Amino acid sequence: MKERLLIGLMSGTSLDGLDIAYVLFSAQEGAVKFSLLKADTLPLPEPIKELLLNIENQSARTVFSLHHQLGLFYAEAVNAFIEQNEIDRSTIDAIASHGQTIFHQPDQGYTVQLGCGSTLAYHTGLPVINDFRSLDVVAGGQGAPLVPIGDHYLFRHLADAFVNIGGFSNISFNRENATLAFDIGPGNLPLNEYARKLGFDFDKDGAISARHPSNPDLLAKLNKLPYYHVEGPKSLGTEWLNANFYPLLPSQLPSEIILSTLTEHVGQQIGQTLTKFGLKSVLLTGGGALNQTLVHHIARHYSGQIIIPEEAIIHYKEALIFAFLGYLYLENLPNCLSSVTGAERDVCGGTLHRPK
Repeated sequence: MKERLLIGLMSGTSLDGLDIAYVLFSAQEGAVKFSLLKADTLPLPEPIKELLLNIENQSARTVFSLHHQLGLFYAEAVNAFIEQNEIDRSTIDAIASHGQTIFHQPDQGYTVQLGCGSTLAYHTGLPVINDFRSLDVVAGGQGAPLVPIGDHYLFRHLADAFVNIGGFSNISFNRENATLAFDIGPGNLPLNEYARKLGFDFDKDGAISARHPSNPDLLAKLNKLPYYHVEGPKSLGTEWLNANFYPLLPSQLPSEIILSTLTEHVGQQIGQTLTKFGLKSVLLTGGGALNQTLVHHIARHYSGQIIIPEEAIIHYKEALIFAFLGYLYLENLPNCLSSVTGAERDVCGGTLHRPK
């Protein structure tokens, strides 16, 4: 494996913004090493964000227009990032873009991420790799989660398990020489939804939920959801929230109480999952790792060591790992693990878009 420079792009379901990571990868003594050279986050343009928040009500014509608009936005963001950081464009091997997930129905054979790769390649003059999930879905897998292969190769010396709390919370860990991973349950998506009802983009530090009690009856209903009793591989999408989760949230309860209950619920599910598998330590990343109330609820249900890394890793780990997926693609190595997704075999997922 050769030394390569890639830019990783990540825009999660919580719509916090576009994360950009500029990463150097190299192979040393049979292991892959990385250096996170530069990173930044740009907010999504409000018109795009509003359409994404209501994507299920948009026409097909609007969805395809949004696909192009996101490609243009990603290109403008990458070009500004390269210029601001004085990066020599000719040294960049590729951009690896996750895109914006709008539909995820692996059981029906499809997963959809917006952000046109050809548009991004043309307007940056750089090769682009995207659509990392589809081949795994075609091979019978969940197409998710994809981050665990990066946890295994890049971070396994730090903890026994890895939990990322983005729009959804997911976990990865090794068991009997295989990497196992799945979506635990909701993460920031419902928390941010109820923070917005209170006039905030998110519950900073978990301050709102810390000031209000949970509702025991609602908490019990949420914990009984059938998904939590299904063994992995398994994954979630916003469709599941809309069909199974949000209908349980009673409109007569104050939003502060619902937010507090949701925070406890998310923390409880994460803590119980870590305990169930006997994991001695966990590295927490994603925006949820900065929610002190959420971390407190995890610790109430988990007695192991909770490791919160430096903020650059908290914020940019997923963008970094998508750069790594692009690195594996360029090396023609598997970047989707069947032990994680349930596919028939490991695959090298992704689609390459050349700028010329």
